[in-house]
Amino acid sequence: MAGLALKLDTEGLSTAQQSASQALLDDAMAHLPPSFKQRLDRTVSVRWSDTLPAAAYGEASPVSELELNMKLLPGLADGSAATQQTGRPHGTVRQELLATVLHELTHIYDRARLWPAQQRAVILRCQRQMQASGDVGLPDDCRGQTDRRFTLSDDPHLLDLAGWPQSIGQRGLREVENRQIARSPDLYETTNAREFVAVNMEYFLLDPSYPCRRPELFAWYKAQFGWAPAQAEQCPQALPYLNAGSDFAREPLGKIDPERVYEVDYLLAEANQNWVSRWGHSMLRLVICAPGRPRGPDCRLDLDQSLVLSYRAFVNDVQLSTWGGLNGQYPSRLFVLPLNQVIDEYTKIELRSLASVPLKLDRAQIESLVRHAAEMHWSYDGNYYFLSNNCAVETLKLLRSGTDVGSLEGLDSIVPNGLLRVLQGRGLADTHVLDDKKEALRRGYLFDSYRDRYDAMFKVVRQRLPIQQQSVEQWLEQAPQARRPWFEQADLRASAALLLLEQAGFRRQLLLAQDEVKQRYLNARAANDPNVANANGTLEAILAGSGFLSRPAELLGSDGYGLPQQSEWQRLERESSERQKKLQQLNVSLDKEIRALLSPERVQGIEASEANLKLIGQHLRDLHKASGGLTL
Repeated sequence: MAGLALKLDTEGLSTAQQSASQALLDDAMAHLPPSFKQRLDRTVSVRWSDTLPAAAYGEASPVSELELNMKLLPGLADGSAATQQTGRPHGTVRQELLATVLHELTHIYDRARLWPAQQRAVILRCQRQMQASGDVGLPDDCRGQTDRRFTLSDDPHLLDLAGWPQSIGQRGLREVENRQIARSPDLYETTNAREFVAVNMEYFLLDPSYPCRRPELFAWYKAQFGWAPAQAEQCPQALPYLNAGSDFAREPLGKIDPERVYEVDYLLAEANQNWVSRWGHSMLRLVICAPGRPRGPDCRLDLDQSLVLSYRAFVNDVQLSTWGGLNGQYPSRLFVLPLNQVIDEYTKIELRSLASVPLKLDRAQIESLVRHAAEMHWSYDGNYYFLSNNCAVETLKLLRSGTDVGSLEGLDSIVPNGLLRVLQGRGLADTHVLDDKKEALRRGYLFDSYRDRYDAMFKVVRQRLPIQQQSVEQWLEQAPQARRPWFEQADLRASAALLLLEQAGFRRQLLLAQDEVKQRYLNARAANDPNVANANGTLEAILAGSGFLSRPAELLGSDGYGLPQQSEWQRLERESSERQKKLQQLNVSLDKEIRALLSPERVQGIEASEANLKLIGQHLRDLHKASGGLTL
């Protein structure tokens, strides 16, 4: 049967050089997929050249010729190339030569128009439709297809996985800059899609750990050729991640088992009046089942297991600049956060509700999305733009790349609440779970803002105590000491309501203190005030030290690529634990130093609020005990 053949140009070569060269080519042929050799039905001429750049190992021409660097031939012939280390990814000179042959043959394959029949049918149909109606109204599977070459390097799903996703609002055009630059085996892969395909083909064929380090790309290559290398490793099911939660006392290193992810939800924080939040915030929630629980609806009760994937701007200063967000000053990174922290952050502090809307994904799509999200967590280091590469845009790109769902093609939205509507319109988001608010709250599809609870509790207080305030805002605007005389008059139900309101009052004091400190800190820092020197140094150390939680690849330096493997786990545990302990110590120091920047009135307000919480809490316990433990 005809197929690929490699023909060595033996002119000027000794017998030993011919033998070693042929062995190299035979080795390359043995590593190639059978379908690759069958489809690339041609003879490729291979010769040793002394005209290549000194650092180059080889180069393929457009006319099926492959040149290898003559200076490497002596070592290949005498066997020293098999042990000589290069400092390059594949190790020895011979392995680099083998990788080079495979790399350059992939370029030749990639330049050939090897269109399967079904692809030819798609492009012909799309071209006819475009001639008839123009680009307007083309079906989704035609977008970006009419000018495709149908080669490896212009496969849409490959481009999504590789780091050249569709630009939102650009009618199928791809992003120019590849930002999947952390944990790369060779940054040369990010120069263009052709080099990405060729570089990763080297690792697909030669590195047994490739399916574990880049599982989604391994699956893509396997699907392209209907084949996988026999030496490919069996990989652990669980995927490593760094939990970026705010509890510095907790070990941040964790693992996600895709099989335990029951569903993926589109998690939307409602909008507020803040400029950067006026359209809401897009996130994805992984509904993870507790160990031992079978996958099913009850997994939604395991809130402590759920994780949130959230693209956020990593701001390495206390001052969020609107201009910085417009011009991409802040890095955009994929944070992995505990759901309970996200709920508290939005519902209790920012007083914004959260809608957790299930996405209609099948089992394979869910697990693929989880694996791709893990890869992006370790590799992606983008730029955050409030208007063009924000949380909604990043979330949509993650969904497209991670699921390869056809109905996501051609879908555009740059605002979080708009993205939910579009997902609903495409039949991908089940918003009916929000129709019955009580049921949605009970089943964990909705987490309501504490503002509603505060309003309800204030109504209870007004019904049971003769207070003069007309709104919860007026009640909380009072000095904490002014609310204290009512505690002794409160019955059991009113005391429970007052406790919740005092918790809100305490959070309000902390938010006011935070804003006061920020303004005083920024003004004093600008004036080089020595009184903020300690706080300034501690805060900068925290901001610098916490960067690893958004860019976990820095824990491993330049070692390895892709998802960390078991051999790297011990170093990960050591590095993350040491940094987390340091952050915990710095956080305690900062709390003391920041309080020194507060005005006496603010310190008094915080201390009075803390005292109120203790008093109303004790009063409530006394009433509960006196009532014989009766419920409200």
